[in-house]
Amino acid sequence: MKDLRKKIIKKARRVVVKVGSAVVAGSPGVFSRLASGIHELKNSGREAAIVSSGAIALGIQKLGLKVRPATIPERQAVAAVGQGSLMASYDAAFADFNEKVAQVLLTHDDLSNRNRFLNARNTLITLLRFGIVPIINENDTVAVEEIKFGDNDELSALATNLFEADLLIILSDIDGLYDRDPKKDASAKKLAFVEDVDSINMDSLGNGTNRLGTGGIRSKCEAARKAAHFGAATIIANGNSEDVIARIISGEDIGTLFLPKEDRLTSRKHWIAFSTRPSGRVFVDDGAKEALIKKGKSLLPSGIKDVDGSFDAGEVVHCVDIDGMEFARGVANYSSAEIKKIKGLKTTEIESVLGYKIYDEIIHRDNLVVL
Repeated sequence: MKDLRKKIIKKARRVVVKVGSAVVAGSPGVFSRLASGIHELKNSGREAAIVSSGAIALGIQKLGLKVRPATIPERQAVAAVGQGSLMASYDAAFADFNEKVAQVLLTHDDLSNRNRFLNARNTLITLLRFGIVPIINENDTVAVEEIKFGDNDELSALATNLFEADLLIILSDIDGLYDRDPKKDASAKKLAFVEDVDSINMDSLGNGTNRLGTGGIRSKCEAARKAAHFGAATIIANGNSEDVIARIISGEDIGTLFLPKEDRLTSRKHWIAFSTRPSGRVFVDDGAKEALIKKGKSLLPSGIKDVDGSFDAGEVVHCVDIDGMEFARGVANYSSAEIKKIKGLKTTEIESVLGYKIYDEIIHRDNLVVL
């Protein structure tokens, strides 16, 4: 397994490094260590982006607050105070290594819209061409519940697709994934690797947090799962360890390695599965469900029993069975209003009902992901 770790890391040309709030605000010299690690990573011929938490954590420290703000307006205000300090710290630390950084602030809304997703990717690729290290963070000062990622672990997973990365490194205040909760069981053993992240029972992990951050081990494993389906490996390691990035890149057995999926999703299908927030649901019969799952077919109007929600053509929707259980999602070729009119019909009947026919399929197989 050690040889496999080295092989995976050696092949990685683009790396996303996610830094948690507990690391950013919890140890002195952290920015210098990160700058040094990224500098060495770039010198090894790789490209890197950082997904950094810490705006709220630094704002809490700057304002002398004892607890994390409970309301969204308070968190937005605290983030506004801390974001400047966060970027100033990165800027100063990277300047010591003659490296330049750039601030990239995103909301989930930015990544769920395909055009804005591609625009963000183009910006990141251009920054890399200039030799600049992007520092990505959630735009906490404007994000509300409907457009929030939830935590930067999820953002880092989506960034693997956005950045087209081969490796995701999640640096936190934990050493990796254990077979049992090490805080409750002293005999718990750290797992060196996870071969199939889909086999993990996420509900059994819990999601403990600290006063500075929002993510726990569950959200990190969820991030590893999403990255794995894009074909990227993930390493969860302790960001307070000395030279942690350099040690990971050298192939040292540090943290927990999550292997990538061999049957990786394309960038577009990964975006459909994980970056979007579906606008509605289409209920399909058992025959259509089987055709989608087992035969790789497109969804036709004849297989649709009902529609829920309001959406336009081009938006992502949930595909659910008669009991409402989601089994796929995809980009609808018709609006919810149009689908209600043609549900249950044959494709040859679409034009006679709507007065036009743009597509035969409600969702084409190329724009559909079975979950």
